[in-house]
Amino acid sequence: MKTRLTARRIWKYGDGVDTDLLAPGTYMKGSMEDLAVHCLEAIDPGFAGQVRDGDVLVAGKNFGIGSSREQAAQVLRMLGVTAVIARSFGGIFYRNAFNLGLYALVSDDIDRIEKDHNISVDPLAGRITNETTGEVLACEKVPEHLAAIVSAGGLIPHLEKTLRKAL
Repeated sequence: MKTRLTARRIWKYGDGVDTDLLAPGTYMKGSMEDLAVHCLEAIDPGFAGQVRDGDVLVAGKNFGIGSSREQAAQVLRMLGVTAVIARSFGGIFYRNAFNLGLYALVSDDIDRIEKDHNISVDPLAGRITNETTGEVLACEKVPEHLAAIVSAGGLIPHLEKTLRKAL
C-alpha cells in the first residue's frame, strides 16, 4: 500500500471553503467533467485549468463545510488533487474524501506551508515534511484502514479488491 505523497504543487486557501465553491450547485445537473471545470472558480478562476495530478490543497478551518454533496471531493480527485491539508473539515466532506480516494489531513501547521513550498506527506505517521524549509510538521495520523481505501482509489475499488481476495 503506497501512502507517502509528494506534492507537485501547493494550492493555498483560507477558512470556510465550502462544498458550493468546490462543486457549484448551478452546474450539478451537468456531467462531472463540466462540474470540475467550475471547481473553486469563485475564489480562484484559474484553479481547474491549472491543477495537475499530484497537487495538494492547503486550507484553513472548515474545509468542505456545507451540503453533503460527494461531488465536492470527487471533482478534486478528478482534477488530480491527492490530498487536502486543513485545520478542520466539514464532517461529511471528510468522510466523502476518503471514500473517493482523497486524503483529508488535519493539521494546525498550515501556516508553515506556502504555495511555492515542496512538501512530502506520510499520512500513517502523521508527518508533513516541508522540503523547502526543512521543517517537520504534524498532522493527525490516518488510520491504516482509511489509507487502504485511498490507496485502492476509493471505497468501491477497495471493497471490490477485498471481495476478490475473499473468493
